[in-house]
Order: sequence, then structure tokens, then C-alpha cells
Amino acid sequence: MFRRVKNRFLRYIIIGIYSIVLLTCAVQLNFLGLFGYSPTQKDILLPTLNVASELYTADSVLIGRYFDEDRDPVSFDSIAPEVIEALIATEDIRFYKHNGVDFLGLASGIVSTLKGDQRGGSTITQQLAKNLFKTRYAHSQGYLSKIPGVRILITKYKEWMTAYKLESKYSKQSIITMYLNTVSFSNNAYGIKSASLRYFNKLPSALNTNESALLVGMLKGTTIYNPIRNPKNALQRRNVVLSQMEKAGYLDNEQVAKLAQDSLKLDLSFHDNTDANDSYLRSAVYRWLDKWSQDNEIDINKAGLKIYTTIDSRMQKIAENVVAKKMEELQRRLKNTWGSSEPWRDKEGNVIPEFLENQARKLPAYSSLMQRFNNNEDSVFQVLNEKKEMEVFTWDGMEKVNYSTMDSLKHYVMMLNTGMMAMNPYNGEIKVWVGGINHKFYKFDHVSQAKRQAGSTFKPFAYLAALESGMSPCDKFTDKPVKIEFMGKDGMEAWEPKNADWSVSYSDMTLRHAMARSLNTITAQVTEAVGPNKVVETAHKCGIDSKLQAVPSVGLGPNDVSVYEMVKAYATFMNAGKTTEPILVSKIVDQEGHVIASFETEHKQVISPENAWLMTYMLRGTIEEPRGTSQALWEWDLFKENNQIGGKTGTSSDYVDAWYMGVTKDLIAGVWVGCDEQSIHFKNSASGEGSKTALPIYAMFMEEVYKHPELGVTFGKFPEPTVEITKTYQCPTPRAQYVAPVDSTNTDLDTDVELDPLQENQNSTEESTTEEQ
Repeated sequence: MFRRVKNRFLRYIIIGIYSIVLLTCAVQLNFLGLFGYSPTQKDILLPTLNVASELYTADSVLIGRYFDEDRDPVSFDSIAPEVIEALIATEDIRFYKHNGVDFLGLASGIVSTLKGDQRGGSTITQQLAKNLFKTRYAHSQGYLSKIPGVRILITKYKEWMTAYKLESKYSKQSIITMYLNTVSFSNNAYGIKSASLRYFNKLPSALNTNESALLVGMLKGTTIYNPIRNPKNALQRRNVVLSQMEKAGYLDNEQVAKLAQDSLKLDLSFHDNTDANDSYLRSAVYRWLDKWSQDNEIDINKAGLKIYTTIDSRMQKIAENVVAKKMEELQRRLKNTWGSSEPWRDKEGNVIPEFLENQARKLPAYSSLMQRFNNNEDSVFQVLNEKKEMEVFTWDGMEKVNYSTMDSLKHYVMMLNTGMMAMNPYNGEIKVWVGGINHKFYKFDHVSQAKRQAGSTFKPFAYLAALESGMSPCDKFTDKPVKIEFMGKDGMEAWEPKNADWSVSYSDMTLRHAMARSLNTITAQVTEAVGPNKVVETAHKCGIDSKLQAVPSVGLGPNDVSVYEMVKAYATFMNAGKTTEPILVSKIVDQEGHVIASFETEHKQVISPENAWLMTYMLRGTIEEPRGTSQALWEWDLFKENNQIGGKTGTSSDYVDAWYMGVTKDLIAGVWVGCDEQSIHFKNSASGEGSKTALPIYAMFMEEVYKHPELGVTFGKFPEPTVEITKTYQCPTPRAQYVAPVDSTNTDLDTDVELDPLQENQNSTEESTTEEQ
């Protein structure tokens, strides 16, 4: 066919054009897999950016972001003109004159390279093609890429074709905007907005000439020209960009001379994203959305979503402030409890040998040092005991200290931690989530991930089981010695629960009064009467998902549960016997503003409305009955306008775990306090029980929340029953209503601490509460 063209020169031109057409088709179609992936027309129309998703509270306060690449795209109008000028002058001076590929610039780049001045010939559009479609990644390569030299030629050709496609579909403004939104500026800053905030704490619209030149200069090498790591190189490169801007006519010689004398003037104080991305709440939402993300094949790190939680930012702030204030006080108390003594003790109170050493053996540094010193542990611990300057977290802020690694380890294991959650019992919306004291140093979430002995906060499920079996709040049991035989590992065993002061009153008490007093002897009798299996079944029905052992002492709370489960379960009482599945996310909005997911609670009737209402009445008894374990709440301003509160304290064996569960007409809240290392704890009831640690956090939180009725939590009585109450519940007591104390120094021992009834020795379970009367 080509021989018919007699002019040899013309024939060669036709052959060349024909070859280019064939090559283009082959590359586009990835013929026989030789050339690899090329962007399609659809890809060009809908280029995908890995855009960070944003996390908001219910009242639209930004509290965090999710990203693999910290990218937040902005529009052309939101970028300072100096940035555009610096970019064009440095990267593509003929940007407005070519159609994606600049052959004149390419030829100039080749000549410059031959002269020893290496200068890239890629246009901004080509670089955008490379950034958007990862043309140089392995997944974009075909079989021919294995031939030396061929890979780069094919890749370049695909970038040229893609650049032409981009130029045919988008304006120059759109291309330069997409480019600036995709490039990396190191330090996990992707895009011009993230970079301008990261390095100058300002939006890209506010960048000046020098700042613009610095950021554009980084594009030649984000590591070598990083202004934080290599400020000298960055300054040099910035001045090169200024010179390029002069050559392009954007600056004159006098301006460049003046600007070049300026320092970098970085402002690295922008920490909003860092801090927000190091929070318990952000991590909790990520876990909460895990199944949704998988089911919908959406990566929230890249999808640019707006995720709205149910959290109220004002209520959350109140909780965080209260926790910080009270935990600082409790930390001092724990430190004073032990003084210079070693706090890590076994059940008999003996110091645990090599406790810190065993903690150190879990550190990555220990493994590295063991390799370095050929498994010579003496040498390893010699290094770990060397003192050096470091910063440690304290409640007064980060403190500079001269500590060894072992000193630091001791400091951190001695820190008390906490978990707090508050939820609307009717719609399941979680309003407060405090997962611990500091997510940077303690990643474990103490709301949903940590499971600890519930202590007496579990007792309501034993009493609910009694109501469900037909008993009423006025049925009576006697506070007397109890001996319960059961089949153990070694045959028949006996369990004899004791009250806190190891005495019994031999008084007949109603179920309401006994639960209010949290007496072990009566709780054990109630559990025996209905059966441990029934108590476990009841707790599971209410929302406790953890595995529970149906031992005789189950009603005293020896099983491990989470704050999340307990709040969910207590909500069942207030919600007329229907379980309320907690909701942490209300809706998810995509980049176009469309709601792509919304979440509502699920309800299931699990106990009768009558018994649910009676449980709220019994929980009020801990405040209203004589010597009720929640009467310390009277110290706070919580009872205006006939306000009603129900609740339950709880403290586990040896004051390891302290709890308070609070119930009002609008809100269910749970608080846990304790050390992550369970061998470290308070010594006695005066300092370590739930009424002295967890209850004050709840009380201070509610007192502050009540000052802001706009939050939707107000004073008032519990809801009236929605069904007829057939059981007797208004039981006569020695005092119908608690009267606030005159002498607050008088204390009574009550029952609110259990030894672990699941351990082998089950004959010494007890509970102690010292309540101010």
C-alpha cells in the first residue's frame, strides 16, 4: 500500500503517522496486555482524588478527619495568585500556550540536560496525569515494561495521551487547581490547603509571595527541600523560584532582592488535625463504621465524606473538662496512698516481684536491645535504667524530666484511667464518649474496648430477674449470714458472702431497700432464689453482650463488662423495657452533598414495661432509701424542681474498679475509674470506692449539664408508667425520704465492693461502701 506513494519523504511521513495511530490504539486497548492500563474517557471525566473524610458532631463542629493522604481540595479562587505564578514560572512557563504536551519545552529540556542542567520536560498537565492516574505504578505497567528502556517510553506516551485528554475536557484553571490539590508537600500534607496550614498556619488564599515560592519549590524534591528537616536547602530553593518568577515577568529585580533576604518564617502551630486525629472518639467512630465501610466497599480514608456523629460538642466538652479536673485530683490521691511504696501488689498485698521488669520486656525497645547485646539481659536493663531528658504526660501538661525508660514506665503504669459514656435512652444517640485520659499515651478505649468487673452496678440485673420471676419491690429478705453450696472444680463447695463490716443486722428489708443499700447477703439470696442462669439471661436480654459465668456470685458483678454495654443495658429500664441500640453516627454525606447513609436505633421489647418502670423506681431508691449508696449526690446541685435521679455505685475486689451508673429522665451515663494494670489500685474504701471516684465525675458532669437546658437535659421527675402497675411498690421505710446531712463527717459502712467470686477461693466475697450520711 505504501509503495504506491512514489515520494519517499511523503511515504515515510505516512508510515510514521500510521505507526503512531496503531501504537495509540494498541496502548489504549492494552493489546495483549503489553502496555498496561491507560485512563479511559470515563476516568478523565471523573478523576478520583484520595480526599480526607471529615468527622462532625451533631451540632456541626469538626472534630477529626480520616485520611491516607491528608488532602482537602480547594477551588481556584481559594488559592493565592502568587502560588499560581510561582508554579507556572517554575514548572511550566508555556502552560497557557500548549495543549497538554509542550514539544518546545521538551526540546529545551533535552538541550539543557545535555549541557548539565537537568530540567524536566513534563508539563503541569502531564504531572497531573501522573498524579491522578498513577501511570508509573506497577499496576499500570504491561509486559513490555520488563524490557529495559521501553517502560519509560510507553509510560511517557500514555502520559502524553492522558494530558491531551485532560486538556480537551478541562479548562486551564481546572487543571492547575486539580494539580495543586493532588501534589504531596511531605509531612503527610497532600494538596495546597493541607500544606499551607501545615507550614504557615493559614489558608492558601492568604499565602504571600515567599510562602508560595517555598511551597512550589518543594515540588522538585519534598525531602531535600523540606523546610522543617532541611531549612537551608528549602531557603535556597525558594530563592531559585523567586528568580524564575522574575524571568517570567511576575516580579522585578528589586522585589526579588528584597524577598530573598527574608527568612522562611514558618508557623508550625497548626495542630487541629493532628489533635483531632488522636482522639478516642475518632477511633470509636472508625470502628463503629467498619462493617458499613466493608458492606458498601467505601474507604472512608479516601472518599471525602462528611460523617456526622450523635455527639453534642458542648456536652462532650463538659465531660472532658470534668474528667480532667477530677482525674487530676484522684491521681494525687492514688500517689499519696502509696507514697514511696511500690503499688503493684497481689491479692494478699505482697509486692509483685519483677513487675516493672516484666512490663519492660513487652516493649519493642527491649527486643531491639536484646538483639544488640546478644540476649544479655543485664546489659539491656543497664541501658533501660540510664537517665535522660524526656517529656512525660501529667495533668499539669507535658513535663520535662530526667527519667530512665524504667522511670517512665513506672510513671505511666501508675496513671489512673477512666471511661465515660452518656446516651439518650429513647433514640440511642450517644451524646458523650470519653475513652480515657489521653489517647496519645493510652490508645485502649475504656468505653467500648476495656472490660472490667462491674461490681455492684451489676446488681440491678439480679433484682430485675426477681421482678421478672414475679416478685415485687416490697417483697422482703432478711439480712443474715448466707451459705450457698455449689458444684465447683473439686466437688461441692460453699460460698459465704459477707457485708462490708462483716456483720449482719437480721433485719427484714424490701428488695428496694436492699438494692439501695447494696447488701451482699440479700443480693446473694435473691440470686439463689431466681437462679444464676436467670440473672445472666436477664443481663443479656437488657444488652450485656459479654460472656457471663452463671456462678452463685453473679449478682455481685464478678464478670467483666464494658461501659458501653452497661449504659446500653441501663437504658432498657428507662425505655419501658425495650433495648436501645446505641447510635454513634447519625448520617454520612458524600462530596456532592447527598446523604448516602443514615442510622437509627433498633428497639426490641425484652422485659415487661411494668418491671422496667419498677426498676427505675428501685434505682431511685439508692438516693431515697435510708443509707442508699447514691446519697453522696446530695452534695451537688442536682435536685431542683423535684428532679429525680437513679443510680448505682460499684467497686470491685481490692478497689481495682470503681463505677457509677446514673439514670435521669433524659440521659443514661456510665463512668468507670481504675488503672489499666489491675495490680495497682487504692488501698481502702475511703479513697477508692465508686462513690468517692466515679460518682463525683457523674455528679459534676450532671450539675454542669443542668446549667444548660438548651442541651436537652433538664430537671424533672421520671416518666409516669405507661401501663398499669399491678405490683406493690410504695413500701414503708424507716425514712421515706433522705434528708441532707448536717454533719458530713459521719460515715457508715455500706456494701459496694466485691472480691472476685470467680477466683478459686469463693468464700470471702465482700463489698464495702463508705457513704457520707
